[in-house]
Amino acid sequence: MRILIVYDCLFPYTIGGGERWYRNLAERLVADGHDVTYLTLRQWDRGTRPELSRVAVRVAGPRMALYAGGRRRIAPPLVFGAGVLWHLLRHGRRYEVVHTASFPFFSLLAAALVRPLRRYGLVVDWFELWSLDYWRDYLGRAGGRAGWAVQRLCLRVPQRAFTLAHMTAARLRAEGVHGDVEVLTGLQDAPPALACPRPAEPLVVFAGRHIPEKRVPALVRGFAALRERAPELRLVVYGDGPDRSEVLALIDEHGLGDVASAPGFVDHDELEERLAGALCMVLPSRREGYGLVVVEAAARGVPSVVVADPDNAATELVDEGENGFVAASASPEDIADAILRVRAAGPPLRETTAKWFERNRERLSLTGSLDRVAAAYADLPPTIARS
Repeated sequence: MRILIVYDCLFPYTIGGGERWYRNLAERLVADGHDVTYLTLRQWDRGTRPELSRVAVRVAGPRMALYAGGRRRIAPPLVFGAGVLWHLLRHGRRYEVVHTASFPFFSLLAAALVRPLRRYGLVVDWFELWSLDYWRDYLGRAGGRAGWAVQRLCLRVPQRAFTLAHMTAARLRAEGVHGDVEVLTGLQDAPPALACPRPAEPLVVFAGRHIPEKRVPALVRGFAALRERAPELRLVVYGDGPDRSEVLALIDEHGLGDVASAPGFVDHDELEERLAGALCMVLPSRREGYGLVVVEAAARGVPSVVVADPDNAATELVDEGENGFVAASASPEDIADAILRVRAAGPPLRETTAKWFERNRERLSLTGSLDRVAAAYADLPPTIARS
């Protein structure tokens, strides 16, 4: 089968859950004998070739900064959408399936516009579905309503839809998405089974992008709030992004320089070593489409702290008191309280976290998700999927 994957980012040139998903998907499809093309924005230096074995990587637009001030810029989605439209007008007839992320929306709308002419099947991943209120918070009243309207237009496109959270699936159905919706719950194959988790060090870890929806500064404030009650604890905040300067300023403001650090991105081995020995991993996000780092922590017997929020699907991955705790809010007091609950639970919580992961290993398997997507390609209506 000839398959086009459409996403504006490519791992490892940009790092995130979506990037990892589409690279894994492309590699799996090629291994299964499919002819795969990956259409993206250029993120690598001119004169070099991206490393993606046996996958044809095509460029739909130039190298562009995707974010400004922690928010997505409007120009790259427009440029990418135009590039996808041009590519499909020229080459769309050769593809039997186009598999795209819903966001940035203009690439999905381009694929939908050309489909009647080129007659390929359309598979769409909805990593998130934002409410009108969230759109307004993100882009302001007028901009938010425009973004929400474009999102609704994408929902009307006939498609085979996948998502990563039951919360998002329920929203898609409530909004009347035009097509079947299936929830994929696995994004990464597990490491070998643990005989037993490593003993916890007095260490709290965050790993991810420092963008507003992750609320990384809230973790620093929460850590400062527990200092008197847990003076032995240390904090390491991995990753980078527009909020990192605020994170560093808060560490200095609260006098945490001797117990907290924000080293930026580090190599995989260092991150693996620190995460495996952490007391807990804290993800204070307001909005998550999945929360892969919760699964990565649980695979090592490390409990997680996440924050209750209507847009935070990571809460679906935490069973209270079994593999972590859900903080009632992102206030310093609530985050501090949840971390202290992990400390009070002690080694038994690490044991139940490891057992939780083993019990859910198959459900959380990347291989299982890839199997289901590959099966969906075969089930697309033949009059649409094949020209």
